[in-house]
Amino acid sequence: MSEKSEQQRLSVFKTYKLYVGGKFPRSESGRVYEVTTKTSAADAAGKGKWLANAPLSSRKDARDAVVAARKAFGGWSGATAYNRGQVLYRVAEMLEGRRDQFVREVADAEGLGKSKAAAVVDATIDRWVWYAGWTDKIAQVVGGGNPVAGPFFNLSSPEPTGVVAVLAPQESSFLGLVSVLAPVIATGNTAVVVASEKSPLPALSLAEVLATSDVPGGVVNVLSGRTAEIATPLAAHQDVNAIDLAGADEVLAKELEIAAADNLKRVLRPQPVDYTETPGIDRMTAFLETKTVWHPTGSLGASGSSY
Repeated sequence: MSEKSEQQRLSVFKTYKLYVGGKFPRSESGRVYEVTTKTSAADAAGKGKWLANAPLSSRKDARDAVVAARKAFGGWSGATAYNRGQVLYRVAEMLEGRRDQFVREVADAEGLGKSKAAAVVDATIDRWVWYAGWTDKIAQVVGGGNPVAGPFFNLSSPEPTGVVAVLAPQESSFLGLVSVLAPVIATGNTAVVVASEKSPLPALSLAEVLATSDVPGGVVNVLSGRTAEIATPLAAHQDVNAIDLAGADEVLAKELEIAAADNLKRVLRPQPVDYTETPGIDRMTAFLETKTVWHPTGSLGASGSSY
């Protein structure tokens, strides 16, 4: 190929799409919005460089995502904890293979230099591996046998809440996203994720990784667009069991919490978080229910248990 023909080559622009039920639909509304690079505070009046057009999700897209998440819940929650850990580790492998792409996207999304963006991506992959390792250990930490007075076994074990709506952090477009998503699915829940409104591209690219790993379709569904527009129907949806308000401001969070009360959703309120710190298990236990089972041991006599 000659040098002249190389110079005449047209760039192939990427079309970003939603991720719902393991597929990549466009928004049913047909709407898109411009995503640009982040500008500095000193240049706040200016406009960043155009990066892509992202889908502008509608209320129907949100409802479709809930249907997909509910359909996937039985299989995902019924899988063994060890198997879920294997699946999530496979995601980390795929992320490692596309590291350079995510470094570019995070640098553009958050206005970071290449070295700082690379550190963020590395921390994100490590965070995913960290949660993958917890899938078959969380039950031992928050469950176990309870001492009771009587001839009974009394055992408590954690179970997933169900379908969880996750509002991804607005500023931390990748590390923050994984820090709120991974604990939800590691414990057997399924998720409907509302990506950062200003910086959705890392989330939409993460969806491509999920689709080419072993995560079953519908376990994670990714929507982009106006956070308030998408989150409102999710908070009021009767088939959503919990909602993480990490990406909502104070006013929106209050409105969504009121809407969520209609079917007694679990609500994780927004709070200041340093996503670079070790997260602990709070975000896993926030979306777990505790099931307690009583079982008779048999009659106890003077000689002890009948067993």
